[in-house]
Order: sequence, then C-alpha cells, then structure tokens
Amino acid sequence: MFIAIYSKHLMKYIDEAKIHVSAGDGGDGAASFRREKYIPKGGPSGGDGGRGGSIFALADRNINTLVDYRFARIHRAKNGENGRGADCYGKGADDITLRMPVGTVIANAATGEIIADLQRHEQKVLLAKGGTGGLGNLHFKSSTNRAPRQFTPGEPGEEFDLKLELKVLADVGLLGMPNAGKSTLIRAVSAARPKVADYPFTTVHPNLGMVRVDQNRSFVMADIPGLIEGAAEGAGLGHRFLKHLARTRLLLHVVDIAPLDQTINPVREAKAIVDELRKYDESLYQKPRWLVLNKADLLPEIEREKICKKFIRSLGWKEKTFIISAISGEGCNELTYAIMDYLEHESAKQEE
Repeated sequence: MFIAIYSKHLMKYIDEAKIHVSAGDGGDGAASFRREKYIPKGGPSGGDGGRGGSIFALADRNINTLVDYRFARIHRAKNGENGRGADCYGKGADDITLRMPVGTVIANAATGEIIADLQRHEQKVLLAKGGTGGLGNLHFKSSTNRAPRQFTPGEPGEEFDLKLELKVLADVGLLGMPNAGKSTLIRAVSAARPKVADYPFTTVHPNLGMVRVDQNRSFVMADIPGLIEGAAEGAGLGHRFLKHLARTRLLLHVVDIAPLDQTINPVREAKAIVDELRKYDESLYQKPRWLVLNKADLLPEIEREKICKKFIRSLGWKEKTFIISAISGEGCNELTYAIMDYLEHESAKQEE
C-alpha cells in the first residue's frame, strides 16, 4: 500500500531533475571579394557570422513542479549562420528560455556550484551563453592589406549538465511524525486541501497553504511528509522534503498529544524528530521552532492541562508552546495570530 501511494503521487510533484543545456555555436566569418561588373578591383566583402543562441532560465510563479524537465532533459540552442559575401552577415540564432518554478535552485552537476537561485517571479538568469560569431575578411582591410583573406571561426557555445532542485517558498514549516495532524492543521487555517486519513504517510508531497489572518495580513505555511526515526539516513519519505523547510522563518513541531495507540510514547517520538532534524541539517535545527500540541480535544478536559505540562516538562521544552485541536479549530486562531505577529516583528528587525 505504501509503495502504491508513493508512486501514484510522484508524477504529480517532482522536486528534482537533471538536464543538459547546450548553447549554439557562433557562425564562421566569411572571406569573400566583390565581383561586380565595372568594378574590376572590388574589395573584401566577407560578412561576420551570427551569434549562437543562448539558454536562459525564467522563474514563473504559475509553475509548481519540475516534472517537465524529467522528460525533456536535453535543451540545445541553434547555431548562428555563417557570414557570406556581398557584406552579408549571418543571422543570429534565437535564444531558448526555460520556465521554472519560483524556488528552483540551479547548480552545475559536475562541480556543485550554485548558478542561480530563482526566488522571485520573472527573475531571469543566463544558463549557457551562445558563441560569438566570427569576423569576416572585411574587418581585416587596411592601407597595407587591401585584399585580406583572413577570417575567424565562430566561438563554441557553452555546454553544461545542470541539477535542478525545487525548494518551496514558505514562511512557516510544519514538521512532525506521520499522523501528528499537520495536514489537518493546514486545512483548518488555510484554503489548502491536502489529503487527510487515519493511516500514516497520507501526505506524500509538500502542500502549501496561504493563511490569511486579516484582510492585508497573511503568510504561507508548508506541510511536508511526516518524519520517522532514521529519516536523515533515508528512511520514510520526509527526508526527501526536509530541504523545503530550509527557506522557512519559523518551524512548528506538531505533536499528537493523545495517540490512540497506547504503546506510542509522544515524548520519545518528539525527541526523535528533533534528533533527525539535527542530523539532517544543523542550520535547520537552529531555526526558531515552536511546539504545537495537537488533538487536545481527545484528552479528558479536567486532565488536559496536567498532561500537557507533564509532556513539556519531560521533553525539556522551554520555548513557545500552543495547545490546539486542528479538527475542531480550538486554539488555531491564537496560533495563527501569534505566527503573524512574530513574522512581522522579524521583518521589522531586518529593515532596521
């Protein structure tokens, strides 16, 4: 069942691809002389070669997957035309523009060097430059060389193997074990409608939701597949998508405070998530992180506060904590307003 679910959705959300880009070569310059009636001593007339086509990447907010580049891996621009006689210059080749999702990181596959990070709509970057056209012999005419036969060939275009990696752009990222209620939370506070079910690994690709707090106040929340112990070494699905949390400004660690399975220890699971985060990326571990205790509606009301305090004490947690029920909406408003205030405060500090 797990493999079937994963393969079904893999085609819908592709966040990595490798492509080959090859810019066009410049056309060769020509060595030619005028041969016209009544002009017995026509001079050099060889034109320059045309410029080869270049390849660009363009960020497009209307695209949210790299799936096209899984099937179209080779992108080759045309060569420029060669120069001709009678002062005819070769025609330059058209450039190629590859439209990619905002958030795509483009790296040289051979060296790992980052070529571009597409962070805003309509951002355009050069991936491979087309070759310059060669010079025709008319450029070599001088008072001492009236019949030059020199010309230069066109320059070759650049050619690279590139790795594309999509990192979603979100202000807040959700992390936690499968079935912690992350998808239910993002459904409760935004218009996103990820799949929700009572079995693990329901989420198999990142979901983004716009959370509107007031008319002109909003932020983007990202839900990634749940992590399990050993995720940093490749277990489960979540490790593939942890990179999507790299751009977030705040992480919400969602914990199922009332697991139906009595053998599950929420404290041990919460610590395991923190350990996996640190193993995967220290910078991700250092990000601001709040604790969200979900499914509080399943706890006896008279014992709710006691159980939550015991959990926080056992976890050794000293940062902000919120107790919510995503399914009923209890505590969700307070959480979203606190997030909005925090993000605005951080933005104001950066502007100072």
